[in-house]
Amino acid sequence: MGDAARGRVRVLAHNGGMSLPPDSATAALSESSAAYPGCPVTVVEAEARGVPLRVPRWGIGSALITVFGALVLGLLAAAPLLILGAPLAITAIVGTLVPWISLAGWPLFVTWWKGNGPRIDLGLRLTWSDVGWGALAGFVGLFLAGIIALITQAIAGDFSSAAGDVALDLQQSGPFWALAIFAVMIMVGAPIVEEIAFRGMLFNSLRKKGVGAVWTIIITAVVFSAFHFEPIRFFLLLPIGLVYGWVRWKTGSLGAAMVAHGVNNAPAALVVLLGVPEVTP
Repeated sequence: MGDAARGRVRVLAHNGGMSLPPDSATAALSESSAAYPGCPVTVVEAEARGVPLRVPRWGIGSALITVFGALVLGLLAAAPLLILGAPLAITAIVGTLVPWISLAGWPLFVTWWKGNGPRIDLGLRLTWSDVGWGALAGFVGLFLAGIIALITQAIAGDFSSAAGDVALDLQQSGPFWALAIFAVMIMVGAPIVEEIAFRGMLFNSLRKKGVGAVWTIIITAVVFSAFHFEPIRFFLLLPIGLVYGWVRWKTGSLGAAMVAHGVNNAPAALVVLLGVPEVTP
């Protein structure tokens, strides 16, 4: 396949399966073992290099396991700690980390088991272009979050996030190391784990199922926002989720969405270190 043809495959793979002339590039995609409209750029790049790929056998079911498994694990982890009266530092860290087994662990495992591994199937790539687009999307997310936070505050009064409340409690009763770990989890851990789950497994499962780009971005944003179980902040998280979905669609790279999420969470992580309750996407 020539460079021009590969470029056309990339465009079709990224841009929601937009209509292109039925040339050899389109045929190559439709006959591919692993590529589908909207697939990660890593799939197209692997095929262009001649890497033998399997047809991914994961899908919507795996995405449901990812999300609902995290909810179940969260309850199973937090309930005993609360009942036993464990220290807040332990409860906060363990209660946050355990759901990540499903949010990130299951997508990583199932793409290895039933596909071509997480790097190819989920789009785990990070180029300088991905960093640039991700940073831009992150700052756009911060801007939108600020506007909607002001509107929400005017309607519902002062509000905080669950993470901000935990941070305040940790500052008052927990050791600083726990506060620092919690801040790193917000700024680094959450962007990686949540993007693997929502813009990785869920996004790609929907596209693989044939859902259009726009609806995929909307659905993943809604599920992402609802997953936080904070009704007042739902409409704050929704546009941020749309931005993350857009940058995943624009670049075909999950790395770009992770950067956007990390940029968006960075101010909140600093707020956590100060122990002040604040909006934390």
